[in-house]
Amino acid sequence: MTRHQPEPEPQRQPEPDTGRDPAAAPAGRAAPAPDPDPDSDPAELPGGAAVEAGGIGLKGPRGWVFREVTVEAAPGSVVALTGASGTGRTCLLLALTGRMKLTEGEARVGGLRLRKQAAAVRRTAALAHVPGVDDLEPSLTVGEHLRERVLLQRRYGTAPLAALKAALRSPRQRRADARRVHDEALAAAGLDLATLPKGPRTAVRDLERLERLRLCVALALIGRPRLIAVDDVDLKLSAPLREEAWALLASVAASGVTVLAVCGEAPAGLPGDVPLVVVVTDRATGARTAEDAPAEPAPKADDTDETEKETADALAETGRA
Repeated sequence: MTRHQPEPEPQRQPEPDTGRDPAAAPAGRAAPAPDPDPDSDPAELPGGAAVEAGGIGLKGPRGWVFREVTVEAAPGSVVALTGASGTGRTCLLLALTGRMKLTEGEARVGGLRLRKQAAAVRRTAALAHVPGVDDLEPSLTVGEHLRERVLLQRRYGTAPLAALKAALRSPRQRRADARRVHDEALAAAGLDLATLPKGPRTAVRDLERLERLRLCVALALIGRPRLIAVDDVDLKLSAPLREEAWALLASVAASGVTVLAVCGEAPAGLPGDVPLVVVVTDRATGARTAEDAPAEPAPKADDTDETEKETADALAETGRA
């Protein structure tokens, strides 16, 4: 009786050591950049947030609010979202800051995937002036708004690790840090409390429109975001005040913070050679860059009314959220 002898296993030749990590990208190809940590503190991330969007769209109960939007903006740029009223400018602004969910397309804000990491985008992007979403309380004073924002930022606006580090500091250090952030935000927004009628005790209802815009920008900058969003920048402003408003946003962008701004008419340029990206929204084609947008007749009154209803419904839903 013959026993079956098992066949010997073939010996494996050791692979030559090439000095490369097996998980590294193939030769001649750059390794993909890792996604930022969604739980990181925006204040600890370098620079502003780049905005990259291709073919994004948002559909509401009555149809498409905007569609086929393409945005390419480097960190520290000003992105002007311009177009006729009711063409989805504010909804596009809220979608790019993670406040509205996109229906189609892909976008990245600061390296974060907008459709899958919207919560992280919201921690990175701050709303500076969006009527109907982050309205100021007219009866409160400027100082009360600033103190409230500092307290909210300390309690809810920091990542867990940053909050733990802050808790380990002494009360005097925490107060000094809060005062420093407060003063830096006011300086960046160009808001001098001494020039107000009653100083920090001036009620919001007594502020001029440009002063209210500066206050909103200062409140947004307290959270040290990488991107801020401003709606209706040039609404009801004279030409000189409009220039001051754009100069304010340009100075914020020059500090490294990316700015998204909804406006009726985009400026020809910004002071200090700050990069300007113009996106023109249109009811028929969604949104395009300014170079690709041909001249078209004004929309009909019926279409404008219907689109304004869609925008109002979307803003109401965002406010409830």
